[in-house]
Amino acid sequence: MTLDRRHFLAQSAATIGLAGAATSTHAQAPSAQSENISKPAGRRGNRIALATYSFWQFKNEQYRSLETCIDLAAEMGFDAVEFLHRQMTNESNDYLQKLKRRAFLLGLDLCGLSIHQGFLYPDAAERQKNVDHTIHCIELAYQLGIPTMRVNTGTWHTSKDFDELMKNRGIEPPIKGYTDEDGFKWVIDGLSKCLKTAEKCGVLLCLENHWGLGRTPEGVLRIVNAINSPWLQILMDTGNFLEDPYDKLELMAPKTVYVQAKTYYGGGLWYTLDLNYDRIAVMLRKHHYQGYIALEFEGKEDARTAVPKSLALLRKAFGKG
Repeated sequence: MTLDRRHFLAQSAATIGLAGAATSTHAQAPSAQSENISKPAGRRGNRIALATYSFWQFKNEQYRSLETCIDLAAEMGFDAVEFLHRQMTNESNDYLQKLKRRAFLLGLDLCGLSIHQGFLYPDAAERQKNVDHTIHCIELAYQLGIPTMRVNTGTWHTSKDFDELMKNRGIEPPIKGYTDEDGFKWVIDGLSKCLKTAEKCGVLLCLENHWGLGRTPEGVLRIVNAINSPWLQILMDTGNFLEDPYDKLELMAPKTVYVQAKTYYGGGLWYTLDLNYDRIAVMLRKHHYQGYIALEFEGKEDARTAVPKSLALLRKAFGKG
């Protein structure tokens, strides 16, 4: 794909709500909610998206098809769809354009691409491989017309598997001989290398409070503030702070540009949180958050019954003007 021939993309910042933002990654980056964006006289509710992970969950093969997830999202009444990159079995341009067309005909936005990558590797070549993967996914998002992409710090890989990581509440030690300070440098350097492509493509990178160095709000903010670019802000995942989440979520709110909201009907796959979405919605409104709320259903109940219940819960909390 030859991006340089598509000059109009240099003007595309406005299409994702970044009008007036500085284009240089070295310029002073305003907070996500304090940029020069006009506020509507009357506030609308947030648009609710379906993260396709809600159906697939890495295990339900009957829901791996993104076409199936798009159709179910429309049938159930969602406003938008967020794709999980690992669900893609085809990355050809023909396939991507068919997905885009399908969503459009069903009245759905394609609002997010959620990818897996990480930079907590002592080997510089391994970190570069993750930079290359991130840039590749930015270009996939561009082809799909998706304006936001989830990124992570990655984990140290000192846990036997994800089940062990969750058993330890997301806490794991660094690789022997290295420290978190090494990791922060690698993450900041790795994400910084992706910003030129993100800006060219008009794809806003969103660092999630996931695991690894993003396990705390302080860790997420340290990285975002150090990079200091309008093209890297925060993805708030409501379900990834396992204790006392509300104050932690609010710390990230000023730089939050995308929200994933977890529900756990039938009990969680790894843990269950009793989240007060009315409280979270009030907090986000206080910070003038007007973006998407993307459902990530992570429970054991059948998704065909749990996802509609989750949508109703989120509509009630976030649909208020």
